[in-house]
Amino acid sequence: MKTLQTSTLILFVIITISSCAQRNKHNPVEYYNSPSQSTLDLPFSEAVRVGNLVFLAGQLGMDTTKGKLVEGGIKAETKQAMNNIKNTLKGMHLSMQDIVKCTVMLADIKEWQAFNEVYVTYFSKPFPARSAFAASGLGFNARLEIECIAAVKK
Repeated sequence: MKTLQTSTLILFVIITISSCAQRNKHNPVEYYNSPSQSTLDLPFSEAVRVGNLVFLAGQLGMDTTKGKLVEGGIKAETKQAMNNIKNTLKGMHLSMQDIVKCTVMLADIKEWQAFNEVYVTYFSKPFPARSAFAASGLGFNARLEIECIAAVKK
């Protein structure tokens, strides 16, 4: 009886592993880094596609060709971050209309209105879902960071 239980358990594990392996063949994880991001040699992928969803890394208002934040404050950084997102999507044959969710981190919540004035120019109705919150500090002393999720249309 114990041998039968052990054999059944082993068979179950083999079937489960095989099923997961088959699923991954049909739905692999894809990693994306544009040439401009690759030169920065940062320890994360610019975007990761899993099935029909694309998860974009948080974008700062950084000029990726220079590796530093743009000057001009929250509006300039917002424009640069949104253009970085737009360029990442373009590299994956997607557009801003494919974005379904954004998360915004602001160094100072008082800059919300100025951020929003630029942000809304990159979308049309229906707008993607969005969350925003203030952070006590962001990388490179940025004023904001924006991360997005896009859906690939079939």
